[in-house]
Amino acid sequence: MEKSFSMNLLSFTCASIPRVHGSLLLALILSGCATTTPTPTPDAARAPAQAAPTASAAEQAPSAPTTATVLAPSASPPVAQTSDRAVDLKANALMGLQGQNDIWERIRMGFAMPDLDNDLVRNREVWYASRPDYFLRMTERSRPYIFHIVEELERRKMPTELALLPFIESAFNPQAVSSAKAAGMWQFMPATGKYFDLKQNLFRDERRDVLESTRAALDYLQKLYNMFGDWHLALAAYNWGEGSVGRALARNRAQGKPLTYSDLRMPDETRFYVPKLQAVKNIIAQPEAFKTVLPLIQNHPFFKSVPIDKDIDVELAAKLANVSLNDFKALNPAMNRPVILAAGTPQILLPWDNATVFENNLQSRSGTRLSSWTAWLAPRTMKAEEVAKEVGMSAEQLRAVNGIPPRMLVKAGSTLLVHRPDQKEHNVAEHLADNGHLLLAPEVVLRKVFISARQGDTLAVLAARHGVTAANLATWNNLNPNVKLTAGKKLAVLVPSKETRRLSKTTPAAGKGKKPSSTKAKAPAKPAAKSTQRAAQR
Repeated sequence: MEKSFSMNLLSFTCASIPRVHGSLLLALILSGCATTTPTPTPDAARAPAQAAPTASAAEQAPSAPTTATVLAPSASPPVAQTSDRAVDLKANALMGLQGQNDIWERIRMGFAMPDLDNDLVRNREVWYASRPDYFLRMTERSRPYIFHIVEELERRKMPTELALLPFIESAFNPQAVSSAKAAGMWQFMPATGKYFDLKQNLFRDERRDVLESTRAALDYLQKLYNMFGDWHLALAAYNWGEGSVGRALARNRAQGKPLTYSDLRMPDETRFYVPKLQAVKNIIAQPEAFKTVLPLIQNHPFFKSVPIDKDIDVELAAKLANVSLNDFKALNPAMNRPVILAAGTPQILLPWDNATVFENNLQSRSGTRLSSWTAWLAPRTMKAEEVAKEVGMSAEQLRAVNGIPPRMLVKAGSTLLVHRPDQKEHNVAEHLADNGHLLLAPEVVLRKVFISARQGDTLAVLAARHGVTAANLATWNNLNPNVKLTAGKKLAVLVPSKETRRLSKTTPAAGKGKKPSSTKAKAPAKPAAKSTQRAAQR
């Protein structure tokens, strides 16, 4: 049995030589083919944490490459799971014999989830394979981020399939925003982001941050796996919410039905969620079987983290790093404003080779001011025009840089971004950098209406009836507060206009979010149907 396995392994490895590049690697493999084959040993390092399902020995052994047939979507019900797959996803037996030439090979080496095989997977395979331009655009967009994600997954001993999840969530667009307000390449809802310590304030939204959002997403996925003991159910909960999955499992349990992902009753978006990931996994595993070309993404870091200790304008940081503004923002997408506050963001990400350029240029500007902006705290509720006059800016510029809509008041305690005075040398304080929020209220516009007094009415009775004060009613009508009213007397009352009432209903809920308490109760579940805006993703 062992001899047969060894001969098969040698045959497969030698047949794979033409695909391996580099004279040294080729010589090593040829040498290996001429010697006794090592006895295969289990690769425990790739097993996911918390005893995730592992492949059997038969699945781990290499088999001759096969050609997968892309099937058209079927109208029949999904078929049961099976391990007899046309696409060989397990390259584990080649570890140590074949180098990881690019990130895709490294991802394949770490596949550890059970495979889903049904008509919905076939459907999504056809969908992606028939859109090669879109698939190439997604994979190219992953270039700055995917190495870091794989590194984190391997460090946590989690399945590397999870590195493909941002393809499903956001097409690897860190600026993607869903109709339900989920944001970033991992698509965190505001409440879920707060639970996992992703700061969302005037200056940054860490749901978009490359490092922080990845940390939070993997924390969340591991939490869900620990809860359900199954990666497919964990993924369903990531999309649909842990409470929804828990109730669906309880329903099946009460009815004596299987407790697997494929057997749960769920919304269509969640039903297609894991099949989408499986389809992308299959294409990454054998792109040639789907006539798909993957871009070469080297198996090494794309970016480097560089510390900063002074506030710096975004445009200046990009200039000092010698990168375009778009490329800088792609690596630092959490920035909400044209300045990076060192107290809240003590590091920036830069392409590996540009990090040294930035550090050298930054050193040459030692002692000079790097930011033309600062934070200003509103001492009272004010109109934008009043704030602008006080801080020496035009009202239009103040509104634009802080996102203040017309006819809205800036409430007391609001933090605004304003021009930095020449004499101000200090960085923005940490409490403002971490907790700055813009609080808005509609500017009250009053209109005059007329009311009639009834028999026995006084100003106090009439004022109470219409929700105003007796003093105001007297002032509006030039009356003595103790005047006696006759029945039918007309009085003017000032009430908020319809426009003011409309603005009250649409006032942004800025500033409601606070830093999550260190004592956490239950994680808020992601809402159902968090469909992303496809235009933003693509």
